Formats: sequence, structure tokens, C-alpha cells
Amino acid sequence: MAWNEPGGSGDKDPWGNRGNQGPPDLDEVFRNFQKKFGSLFGGKGGRGRGGGRGSGIGSGGTIGIAIVIAIVMLFWMATGFYKIEEAERGIILRFGKHVDTTQSGLHWHWPTPIESVTKVDITRVTPVPLRATMLTQDENIVDIEGTIQYQIADPTAYLFNVRIPEVSLTQAAESALRESIGKSKMDFVITEGRGQIAFQVQELIQQILDSYGTGMRVIKVNILNAKPPEAVKDAFDDVTQAREDEVRLINESEAYRNEVLPKARGAAARLREEADAYNKEVTARAEGEADRFTQLLNEYQQAPRVTRDRLYLDMMESVLGNSSKVLVDLEGNNNLLYLPLDKLMSRSTETGALSDSLNNLTQQQDLLRQVQQQAQRTRSNLRTREAR
Repeated sequence: MAWNEPGGSGDKDPWGNRGNQGPPDLDEVFRNFQKKFGSLFGGKGGRGRGGGRGSGIGSGGTIGIAIVIAIVMLFWMATGFYKIEEAERGIILRFGKHVDTTQSGLHWHWPTPIESVTKVDITRVTPVPLRATMLTQDENIVDIEGTIQYQIADPTAYLFNVRIPEVSLTQAAESALRESIGKSKMDFVITEGRGQIAFQVQELIQQILDSYGTGMRVIKVNILNAKPPEAVKDAFDDVTQAREDEVRLINESEAYRNEVLPKARGAAARLREEADAYNKEVTARAEGEADRFTQLLNEYQQAPRVTRDRLYLDMMESVLGNSSKVLVDLEGNNNLLYLPLDKLMSRSTETGALSDSLNNLTQQQDLLRQVQQQAQRTRSNLRTREAR
């Protein structure tokens, strides 16, 4: 039988009302709660002034509540300590408003919900992908793929000036890329111009971000791929391959030129040195011959007959000394004559040298004859002058 059914037991009222089916007395429930809470800290309910029972918490309960509140406050205050690393900056917000920016080290702030701290890494390099389809100066379409690397230069501006900084960075990159590629032809974009375009785009992006006050610094712009659309990709691949073949052939030609020209220059320098050496040798020999004949002329002028005989004997000695013929005087000699034919035959190889000697003898005789004629003309000139 339920407690509230008719005829039920009157002591089953969950509110403690016996024989009364009305709602519980809230004041009585609150007083009972105060008594139990005060008893936890050694206090107890007593009679108030005038002999009535007290309805408040005793002095012991007040002290206990103060201790609990103090402990809770200490734990709450302790949650305000925070540490900022060397590569970070701490942004302090008080009720949502920026009040301070802290450097590295251990700091304290008013705990939540009064203040909050946001840590920002200012050394991390963050890459952002870049994909776009652009129109070139010669009205061709090119697909661009790359990345943008940036760092946070100003944490406060990065957090508060722009709602989504990376979206602003991507939009600024597309605008700068469209401006740079719109001033370039497609052949330049897909070949050697990617590095130059990346540098131009980086400068334009940084100018746009500075004008927006995003607090971001662009580290590098990488254009990884620049290619024509798939519909004309095969034709452009053929053009690119032809350019690469051209560059390869040019490099091979330059390598061959760099190999051949030094050898040719070295050979030309060697020939010039040999020619200079031969020139100096022939000149020195001619000057020596001229000096010798000049001295010979002086001797001939002093003793013509002796000089002729000496020259004749010297020449015959040089000629007969290299001759393979032997002259034997048999008059009054009956002894056996030994002829070394092997040595005589071996000297036949010196015939060429003998011919050269004879030619030299003939030249010397002609030169001597010229010297004699010159000497005669000189003496006749001297006599003519003396006669005058």
C-alpha cells in the first residue's frame, strides 16, 4: 500500500509529516542543514538571546567556512602561474581585452575568468599551400602549385587585427601571383622565370600583409610547378624538350670549345717560341759568320797568300777527312798494304755529309772571292783619294 493511499500508515510520509499530507516546511529543512553543517566544524545550535534556540551558525562554523574559502582562493590564485618558452610570447586578456604581452620566463596573471593567456610561437615557420590558375601576358593559361612559408612577427596584430590570418595570406598570395604572372609570358613562367616570379610575389605579399596589419612575415615563396593545362600539355612538353636539347647542345659545344681552344693557344704559343728561338739562333749564327769573315778580311789584307793557303788547307782537311777514298803512294814501297775495307765502306754513309761540306766549301770560296773583290775596290778607292 502506498504511503498516500487512504488507510495507509501515517508514518510513511517522506517529508516527515505524521498525519499531515501537506508539503514540507522549507524553513525547517534549512535550519536542519545549518545545524548539520555547523556540527562539522565543532559548532552546535544553541539558544539565542531571550532563551530561544539560535538559528545561525556558531563561531566555529564561521572559522571553518573562512578556512575553506581561503584554501579555495589559494588554489584559484595558484592557477594563474604560467611559463613562456624562449620562442613564445604570452598575450594577456582581461575580460577579453588585451592588456599585456609577456616575454619568456615564469609569470602570473589573474586566473580565469578574470584573465587568460594565449601563447604564440614566433619562431615556427608555417607552410601554406598555394594552388591557382592564372592568365599570362600572351593570353595563355598556366596552373601554379607552390607553398608560402611565414612566421608571426607581431603576435598582438596576428591575433586581433585579422580574423583568419591564413585565409588573408592565401588571398594576398593569389592577388600578387596574378599580378606578377599577368606581366609575364607563358614560356618565361614555365621555364627559367619561376625563381624571379617567386621573388616578386614574396615582395608583393609582404606589402599587402603590412597594409592589412596582419603581423605576419613571409619567409619564402616556392613555386614548385608551373605547367600548362592538360589539354595542351603534350605540345608544351615537346617545346620544353626542344629547349632542353638546345641547352644541352650549347653546353656540349662550349665544353668542346673550352677543351680545344686552350690546346690551340698552347700550340700557337709553342710555335711562336720555337720561331723566336730559331730566329735568334739564325741571327746569332749569321752575326758570328759575319764577324768571322770580317776578321778573316783583316787577316787577308795583312797577308793574302798565307791566308789563302791556310784556308785551302783547312778546307781540304775537312773534305778529305770525311772522304771514303784512299790515296796510296806506291813509288819505292814494296811492303804489303792493308786496306780496312769494312771501315771504308762504313764511311760511305757519310757521302751526304761530304756533299754538304763541299757545298759549304764552294760557298766559302765564293764569299772569299767577294771579300777579295771588295778589298780590291777598297784599295782602288783609297788610291783615288790619295791621288786627289
